[in-house]
Amino acid sequence: MTTLISILLSDIAPIFVIAGVGYLLERRVSGGVKALSSISFHALSPCLIFNLLVTSSLKAEDAARMAAFCVLLICIMGVIAWLVAGLLHLQSKTRTSFILTIMISNSGNYAMPVILFAMGREGLSHATVYFVASAMLTYSLGVFIAMQGKHGFRKAASGLMRIPALYALAVAGLILWTHTPVPLSIMRPVGMLSDAAIPMMIVVLGMQLKRATFPARPSAVLVAAGISLLVAPLVGAGLTSLLGMTGLARNVAIVASAMPAAVVTTVLALEFDLDSSFVTSVVFVSTLISPVTLMLLVAYLQSR
Repeated sequence: MTTLISILLSDIAPIFVIAGVGYLLERRVSGGVKALSSISFHALSPCLIFNLLVTSSLKAEDAARMAAFCVLLICIMGVIAWLVAGLLHLQSKTRTSFILTIMISNSGNYAMPVILFAMGREGLSHATVYFVASAMLTYSLGVFIAMQGKHGFRKAASGLMRIPALYALAVAGLILWTHTPVPLSIMRPVGMLSDAAIPMMIVVLGMQLKRATFPARPSAVLVAAGISLLVAPLVGAGLTSLLGMTGLARNVAIVASAMPAAVVTTVLALEFDLDSSFVTSVVFVSTLISPVTLMLLVAYLQSR
């Protein structure tokens, strides 16, 4: 019990304290979330990814395994969500929304700080690879599903080009491949922006949760949240064995798979006229329940 309380207070509670600041800020300065989210997505997150990769000792094969893990997990969870949505007899827009909330977990402004607090900076390097792979699938496969196949391939391709993190990954990869030293005049500002990324992500998470409403189909919301928080990490654990992932990489992958629904799914729902109230409710409910499931999961992984 002492271990569980320690994990809750040291690894998870700080995230909700900062998110609470964002929640209160959104109540006082309504509408500011869009600007802060844009700053985080276009400036801070790419700097975080670049800084972590060029200063990390992460091997190329480990990064490839983590990326493969992310792709396989999202695809498998999509199939599971599609099957369960059929059993629930959801209407077209709600069915698509249900699938998206289960496929796309919060690999950015929730997973990264949890992994940083629980597993340190080296764990965060692994989480960065997962985050980039997840973002690529969100703005390609996620967009295609959200459009329900209508002009999806063209829109999905253009969506990929709008991910600044992808360019940060490409530049960092080129630097690592050519062993090119990065001047201090570049690394210092990048490092300062990188340090601001995770706190800003959490503030944005809190601001976005302020928009949650009571769901029209609470049972379907609970099912979606349950699959995200309970089924996904079981699938993730199986995939780590399949891909031969061990140690820190395995633990990071499993924790990343156990995250609640991503806030970005609400953006897709609004953009493509899906059931946005359902999506927002799943994000809110799964995020509120997640401290308990993550606390138990992190304790289990740390005990092994």
